[in-house]
Amino acid sequence: LQARGHFVTLATLPAYRAEVEREGLTFLAVGPDLDPTDRALAARIMDARRGTEYLFRHVLMPGVRQAWADLRDAVAAADLVISHPVTFALPLLCEELGRPWASYVLAPMSFFSAHDVPVFPPAPWLRPLAARSPWLSRRLVAVVRDVTRGWTTEVARLRAERGLPPGRHPVFEGQHSATLVLGLFSPLLASPQPDWPANVRVTGAIPYNGPQTHVLSDDLARFLADGPPPIVFTLGTSAVAAAGPFYDESVKAVRALGHRAVLLVGQHAENQPSAPAGPDVLVVPFAPHVRLFPRAAAIVHQGGAGTLHQALASGHPMLVVPHAHDQPDNAYRAERLGVARVLRPSRYRARRVAEVLRRLLGEPSYAQAAERVGAAVRAEDGVSAACDAIDATSVAASARSAITPPA
Repeated sequence: LQARGHFVTLATLPAYRAEVEREGLTFLAVGPDLDPTDRALAARIMDARRGTEYLFRHVLMPGVRQAWADLRDAVAAADLVISHPVTFALPLLCEELGRPWASYVLAPMSFFSAHDVPVFPPAPWLRPLAARSPWLSRRLVAVVRDVTRGWTTEVARLRAERGLPPGRHPVFEGQHSATLVLGLFSPLLASPQPDWPANVRVTGAIPYNGPQTHVLSDDLARFLADGPPPIVFTLGTSAVAAAGPFYDESVKAVRALGHRAVLLVGQHAENQPSAPAGPDVLVVPFAPHVRLFPRAAAIVHQGGAGTLHQALASGHPMLVVPHAHDQPDNAYRAERLGVARVLRPSRYRARRVAEVLRRLLGEPSYAQAAERVGAAVRAEDGVSAACDAIDATSVAASARSAITPPA
């Protein structure tokens, strides 16, 4: 967008200032001021049963007023505002100030469709039951709607204080713009449903690999060159802070298989596996997925939207170990494509992991499906498609704002 002549401000957690500014973008700090490496917080947020509720009640809602204050001046001056599903202050501010607004989702789950009912982390077993009954699908989504309404009362209070009507459900239809909703995921994962917003544009994913996108460390480059493709184990950027026994069990599993492995353990000393190091296992904090995944035999990951799309694009089979939020639904969709198996964290033990990996690597159908899906995902250009959609909207928004100044 900036290369197309737009002035872009990225508003997010203070911890990401250096990374945003390194990319040449204007940064705006928005509360709550969280530490992404806080293991205790990550453990609460990534809990399958209560993690999403904890995130809403104890992290997001207490920060709504601060986010409103942090964002107000920037929103008032913007030609277009683009919101994430949990940036709850933004739709409210755009309504209050009369500013143009678009929204995006990173995963199909955010549409909460009763026609393609998602996997809800506290009860993943409900999804196959609901899929066989339209009534049960509608009822399940309605129950989730009622429950999550109680998590967002702070938004309702802020709306009332600002003299705004009650508005739409902040987690359901209230998160979606009436102008443009960007589905930043592969269309292979989900197709438009009758209860999706009418103005959705599914663009493909927006890949990002950090500032060292094109660089593999010398140790990793040598390891990859010295033997057959390894199995790569990663927990992305969130679940890695709540890894538990994941890396220890992973080392045991690959050694039982006689395979090599690369473990991406993040900046957490606790994630270093207790098993003795050897020439078959390399442990590194981070590696760009776009460079590493295509050189893997298989990828084991948590199912976050970013990691999932890099794994899909690699063209290799995957084992998904979903923790919370959209991850179980993403895992289900990857499994539906025939490229993945799914194993819950509570069942992630070396013997079972080895069995699943042996099947993924031994049955040709997984490799064939992964190659087919990978070619399709690599052909998608989510960046250009999203920018085109935003560009068209922002051009119209700019023309309107030149005539009608913000309130």
